[in-house]
Amino acid sequence: MKLTVPGAKLHYQVTGSGPVLLLAQSGEGDADRTVDLVPHLADAFTVVTYDRRGLSRSTLDDPARPVTMADHADDVARLLAGITETTGAADAGEALMAGFSMGAAIGLHALVRHPGLLGTLIAHEPVMPNLLPPADRAEHITELRAIQEAHAAGGAAAAFPAIARHLGIDPRHDRTEEGLTPQPLTPRRLANFDFFIGTEFTAITTDGLGPAELAAAAARSGTRILPATGRTTRPTVHTHRCALALAGLLGTAAIDFPGGHNGNTAFPRATAQALTAALGR
Repeated sequence: MKLTVPGAKLHYQVTGSGPVLLLAQSGEGDADRTVDLVPHLADAFTVVTYDRRGLSRSTLDDPARPVTMADHADDVARLLAGITETTGAADAGEALMAGFSMGAAIGLHALVRHPGLLGTLIAHEPVMPNLLPPADRAEHITELRAIQEAHAAGGAAAAFPAIARHLGIDPRHDRTEEGLTPQPLTPRRLANFDFFIGTEFTAITTDGLGPAELAAAAARSGTRILPATGRTTRPTVHTHRCALALAGLLGTAAIDFPGGHNGNTAFPRATAQALTAALGR
C-alpha cells in the first residue's frame, strides 16, 4: 500500500487484527525486514510495517533534499492516521509502536512532535547520542561519522566492519533462531545501506532533541515509554547505553529483550513473545 506525504510516497504493509502495532526497523531495514517477526504477532495485533522515506519503495520527491528526524516522526503520525482511516482501527492515540535503533529514535521524536499519538512506545536501543552524557555523546557521534567516512571512501564493504564493531556484532558467530528467511545483500538492500549511512546518519548526528525536552514531552504525552536493551548486547555499545540513559531519564528500568542489537531479526519468535508480554496481550 502507498501513502502520499509531503516530500515522499510511503510504502507500508498491514497484517493481522487487534490493536495497531507499528514496527519501526533499524538501519537499512524496510517493511520486509520483519518478515519472520510479523506472523508471530498478527494474531494479537494489526501489525504495520513500512519502508522509511528514502528506503526501498518509499520514494522521495526530491532525493537531493536532506531527510530529518522530524520528517520521519511526521511520517509515523501520518501513517498511523492513515491506518486508522483505512482499517477502522482504534484512534491513533491508542496505537502501539515498537522501534528498534533508528526506529526507536523516530518513535521518541514522534511522541515529542505529536503528543497523544502513541499509547505505548517500546524503544529498543535507540540510536540517539543526545541521551548520553557530553563525553559519551561526543564519542558516539565521532564513531558514527567515522563510519560515514569509511563508507564515503570505500562503500558498504568498507563500512560494514566498522558497523559491526560499533554494534558489537559478529555475523559469522552470532546465534540465531532456526529457519529464518534469508536476507541476502541484494542491490536494493545495499542501496538502503547507502541511504542510511550517507543521509540518515547525518540526521542522527545533527539532531537537536535533548533529554530535558524529551523528558518534558514524555510527561505531557501520556505515552507509556518502555526502554529496552538486547540481552547479549555488549554494555559498551552506545545504543545500549542510550537505552539505559533513557530509562534513567524516565525513572524506570529497561526491559530485557532476546539477542543483541538486532535481536528482533535474529530471534523473531522470542522477540514476539517479549513484545506481547510487554504490551500486555
